[in-house]
Amino acid sequence: MTSVPTRTLPSGDEIPLVGFGTYDIDPENTTEAVRTALEAGYRHIDCAEGYGNEREVGEALAAYDREELFVTSKVVPKHLHYESLLSACRDSLDRLGTDYLDLYQIHWPNPAVSLRETLSAMARLVEEGLVRNIGVSNFTAYQLMFARRISDVPIAMNQVELHPWFKQAELRAYATDHDVPLAAAAPLARTAVFDEPVILELAEQYDKTPAQIVIRWQVQNGIVTIPRSTTPDHIRSNLAVTDWELDEADMDRIEAIDRRERQYMIDPSHPRYGISQ
Repeated sequence: MTSVPTRTLPSGDEIPLVGFGTYDIDPENTTEAVRTALEAGYRHIDCAEGYGNEREVGEALAAYDREELFVTSKVVPKHLHYESLLSACRDSLDRLGTDYLDLYQIHWPNPAVSLRETLSAMARLVEEGLVRNIGVSNFTAYQLMFARRISDVPIAMNQVELHPWFKQAELRAYATDHDVPLAAAAPLARTAVFDEPVILELAEQYDKTPAQIVIRWQVQNGIVTIPRSTTPDHIRSNLAVTDWELDEADMDRIEAIDRRERQYMIDPSHPRYGISQ
C-alpha cells in the first residue's frame, strides 16, 4: 500500500496529507468512487453534510477497520447554533455509520451566529468523544486568529481554497507562524491550473501529470490536499506523489506564478447554507 506522509494535529492524531475529496460527487457514484480510493490506499476521506452524499460514503467505509481511517466532515452555516450543531454532527455520524469523526469543521463562517456559541458546541462534541479534533473552513487569517483565541479546544485545521492560482500568502504565513495546518479545497483549481504553462512544463520535465505536480507542491509545503475524481485512473494517479520530490527551484517556480484567481465563492442564498443577508 502507498505510504502517505502525515501531519500531527494538536491532539497528537496524524492526518494523511493526501485525502480523497467527496465534493460534487453524485450520490449514485459516491460509494464506488470512495471504494476505489480506499482500495488505492487513501485513508483520509473528506466529507460534509452539505455535499449530500455522506450515507453513500458510509457504505464504502463500512468494509474497513474504522481505526485505520481518518474521516472528516463539516457542518453547514445554518446549523451553527449550539443545539443545531450537536444534532447536525450526530446526523452526520449516523449517515457515515461511525461513532466518531476524526475532524469536524465549520464549513463556512456565519456572521448571524456567535462563533463563541459554535465553538462551545464543538468543545462539547470533543468532550463526549464524538469528535477527536475540531477545525474551520473558509476562514481568513483574521477569522482564524479570532477562533483560536476564543476556542476551548485547539483549532486543528483551516480548509480553504488553495492552489497555484490562489496561494493564500497571508493565511499561509499566519498558519505557519502558529502551526495551524491548512487543507487545500479545490486543490487543482477544478482543473483550471492544468492550463498553466509552468505546471505543464514541470509535468513534462518530471514525466508526471499536471495534477501530480500540483499535489506534490502542496504535500511538500505541508498542506493537506483533498483531490477528488470519479475516474479510477485519476484517483490512483493523484495518490502517486509520495515517492518523488520537486526540486526546490521548481517549488519556487510554482510559488512565483503571479495569478490570484479563485475558482469558487459561496452563494449565501443557497438553501444548504442559510446565511442571513
